[in-house]
Amino acid sequence: MDEEAPSRDHVGSLERGLAVMEILARHPSGMTLTEMAEAAGLTRAGARRFLLTLTATGYATQAGRVFSLSPRLLTIARTWLGGASLWSFAAPIMRAVAAQLNEACSAAILSGQDVVYVARIPGRRILSVSLDVGTRLPAYCTSMGRILLAGLTPQELDAFLGQATIEKRTPKTITDIRLLTGAIGKAKVDGFAIVDEELELGLRSIAVPIRDRSGSTVAAINVSTQSARFSVAEMEREILPALLEARQRIEDFFVV
Repeated sequence: MDEEAPSRDHVGSLERGLAVMEILARHPSGMTLTEMAEAAGLTRAGARRFLLTLTATGYATQAGRVFSLSPRLLTIARTWLGGASLWSFAAPIMRAVAAQLNEACSAAILSGQDVVYVARIPGRRILSVSLDVGTRLPAYCTSMGRILLAGLTPQELDAFLGQATIEKRTPKTITDIRLLTGAIGKAKVDGFAIVDEELELGLRSIAVPIRDRSGSTVAAINVSTQSARFSVAEMEREILPALLEARQRIEDFFVV
């Protein structure tokens, strides 16, 4: 009985109508009724009903024999994006990264001398550093901080380094300004930052920037792991591709 419920609730005509919209989206110059019928696997009469319905509801326009999508769909997308938090949108993407790697995936923004966590998907392994949304950590010795600092202008970075409180958190923490500037510059060139046990011994992390449509860095996402789990080379080889793919999907948010 329960197995039949999905088929009763499934609206086939809506599914076919959405398919027609997707096909129109792939043909910005428009399509004729015959072309749509062939592309959608519909009869001419069926294609005609869908196209005329889309036109009547404002989702498509008709110029002679050619039908095209209207801007109304874009308006709806903008309305949805305007009411949706970037991190609500990004959370499922980050969750997939965490599940794929079995490690924590987090996002942060730069605030003063710190990074502030704005989203976090915990991993199964417990770290001694307690992290949650709202947690602040020093930017200079974290992977997300390094990649966020790499997105600053030279003047902004100089101002940051001139004011920041920089101290050794572990024996591996870079505190020399010249070396720290070099590490930030390397992150800028590489497009990612790896911090190896500088915040806490036994903790490694890798981060990539999130950029808006203008190319400005607005946030960062990272994966953190125990040093026994991944070497630095393995992080670059195995974790970085997953982060870059997630970054691209999150940045698509800014395109609409």
